[in-house]
Amino acid sequence: MNLDRAVNLDDLRRMAKRRLPQICYDFIEGGADGEEGLDRATGAFQDYRIVPRFLVDVTQRSQKTTVFGREYASPFGIAPTGLAGLFRPGADLMLAEAARDADVPFIMSGTATASIENLARVAPEHGWYQIYLAKSWNVSEGMVQRARDAGLSTLVLTVDVPCTSNRERNVRNGFGRPLRMTMRTRLEALLHPGWMMEYLRTGTPMFDNWAPYARPGATADEVADFVVQESYPALTWDAVEKLRRLWPRNLVIKGIMHPDDALRAADLGVDGIMVSNHGARQLDRAPAPIEALPSVAEAVGDRMTIMLDGGIRRGSDALIAHCLGAKMVFTGRATLYGAAAGGKAGVDKALSILRREVDLAMAQMGCPAIDRLGPDFLMWDQPEDRRRNRRP
Repeated sequence: MNLDRAVNLDDLRRMAKRRLPQICYDFIEGGADGEEGLDRATGAFQDYRIVPRFLVDVTQRSQKTTVFGREYASPFGIAPTGLAGLFRPGADLMLAEAARDADVPFIMSGTATASIENLARVAPEHGWYQIYLAKSWNVSEGMVQRARDAGLSTLVLTVDVPCTSNRERNVRNGFGRPLRMTMRTRLEALLHPGWMMEYLRTGTPMFDNWAPYARPGATADEVADFVVQESYPALTWDAVEKLRRLWPRNLVIKGIMHPDDALRAADLGVDGIMVSNHGARQLDRAPAPIEALPSVAEAVGDRMTIMLDGGIRRGSDALIAHCLGAKMVFTGRATLYGAAAGGKAGVDKALSILRREVDLAMAQMGCPAIDRLGPDFLMWDQPEDRRRNRRP
């Protein structure tokens, strides 16, 4: 793939689609049910208009963003994306390396095909770990302890997967446990020889972080079955309290969409929340994260760090989210497109595209620094909104 030809993230998406068999591409791209939520997540950003402020010196612009006392080079990071190693062998650590080089945060998925220990080795200052709590508490406790021992700064508890969802693309392709690929799916995969050669060479990727808790010598398929067996525990606020006592560093809850849940998290001493609908892969009729963000931000104010994951396809999307109260945004599909299309270089390309778009939009907005963003940069709906946003 000639990555130089990628002008925007959609170009990387098309490159990834050409390289991947349909069963893999659909896993990345698909959502739940009729996939209305996918369109809503990106389309909701179109409801906002940025009002540029001119006659401002923007010759020097800074994207530097501070989260949990740590300064990053840009206002976006890489969201957790499971099974990345299926789309490109070693993709999880490629994502970590690219985040390190771009000086942005990377969240390793709870279903990564690389280990917590390798994340700490590759990107010790940029790696966060997403945890899916297991039915067996000793498994969850073991992962938390490993993240502590590895020196990771931030643990991200994902709470928006109470059960499996109806992902119709996966059902049609036979993508699940056990794998039941149709003959059509198998034949279509043969049309992607580059991916097929890598798959035949490396085989089914291993869920490295779960392997220590499965039976000794378990195969990748057996570990995958173990993950399914341990998935979907009865997750309640009691588990959050328990995790808060166990984890002494930054604790983030990912999947918060309701302001009352944000307040409850703040009361329990959670350090941050990530407004997210799991990439529209769980509840199709859920609101887009950007729709839920203003109410959540108003509810908890400065009590905790508010972040957003979902629908980011342009640098201007990240800036809109910051105007509405997010301190950092995360994108998953965009960097996964890059990894699938071109490995580490493809992830670098995705991040550079976002960074350039953020920089140009800031200049057009009349905003020389991220910390100056606020609702006054967004178009008002009613005359009273204009008066409220007017600076004294």
